[in-house]
Amino acid sequence: MPKNKGKGGKNRKRGKNEADDEKRELVFKEDGQEYAQVLRMLGNGRCEATCIDGTKRLCHIRGKMHKKVWIAAGDIILVGLRDYQDDKADVILKYMPDEARLLKAYGELPENTRLNEGIAGGLDEEEDGGADDFIEFEDEDIDRI
Repeated sequence: MPKNKGKGGKNRKRGKNEADDEKRELVFKEDGQEYAQVLRMLGNGRCEATCIDGTKRLCHIRGKMHKKVWIAAGDIILVGLRDYQDDKADVILKYMPDEARLLKAYGELPENTRLNEGIAGGLDEEEDGGADDFIEFEDEDIDRI
């Protein structure tokens, strides 16, 4: 049996999540940056996002955020645009849900941006509550079957 020469196991690598309750200052976009909403995760530290300017871009999650900040479909992120590749960008920051609501309130995000949803721009749910999802049989119909 080999000796363990490391400094610990899985829990040490996981570390402490101290930034959970910490209130941070709201970061606005600067030159060469854009707000975007994640469409889907692609794996290998990449995601597909629709920027506020209407362009769909392939975004790369930077190493500082990789495996530390979890990004899911529908999240609002801040991306750094590339001068030499317009169809690619780098994820700089992920906004928490309350920060995304503040950005929308300040007018940074357009009004048609849908927050708090798993899939950005997904299909609308039926308003009637799905009343036609089942068939109701009369007692005579059941006896005939």
